[in-house]
Amino acid sequence: MNNRSFLIYGLALCFSGILIGQNDYVMQREQMVKTQLQARGIKDPLTLYSMTNVPRHEFVPKNLVEYAYRDGALPIGSDQTISQPYIVAFMTETLKLKSTDRVLEIGTGSGYQAAVLGKIVDSVYTIEIIKDLAMSAKSRLKNLGYHNVVVKWGDGYHGWPEKAPFDAIMVTAGAEAIPQPLLDQLKDGGHMVIPVGPSDNVTYLVSVLKKKDRIITKELFPVRFVPFTRNE
Repeated sequence: MNNRSFLIYGLALCFSGILIGQNDYVMQREQMVKTQLQARGIKDPLTLYSMTNVPRHEFVPKNLVEYAYRDGALPIGSDQTISQPYIVAFMTETLKLKSTDRVLEIGTGSGYQAAVLGKIVDSVYTIEIIKDLAMSAKSRLKNLGYHNVVVKWGDGYHGWPEKAPFDAIMVTAGAEAIPQPLLDQLKDGGHMVIPVGPSDNVTYLVSVLKKKDRIITKELFPVRFVPFTRNE
């Protein structure tokens, strides 16, 4: 085998290995959706489509890639986590999203939840209070082609008034109460999902519906999230 043939052969093996690896991730995602989501009652077609097609392994630390599609949360640095796949899917489904929606997310983390939302809706605006996470998520989402997701480093308590109102708002950190600025930035008829409860006690995932001058809340089930932090 001459040098040119050897090079072509080596490139072919490398490319083949990449394809096999990507196909393995596709299979893991499909299994995740079937056993962790559909088996637990997730039915929304848009949510299932997005969870099947967003590469979760790209949003976890490299040393944890082998655990990306397992049933649980994973650390992503700075004392933060990427949520369990079921929780990501449940919160997404709860918002009853449409393709034309504008969504605000508080707590970008690694960018995974924003990517899931971005596969479904027109635009996602996501805020992360930890600068390193915000910058890495911004770069990651751009490199992966999520051009309808905009990341901002800042205090999510105040929302993003310049981009309001929003059809839906998702908060991925446990708050002691629902921030009033987020309620103000939610459209009439809009939905919010947010973990609420004392930092030293049980936190419940809460569904919020805004109807003109009424705010209708419903506790869904107890959850565990990292605390909602503020820039004091």
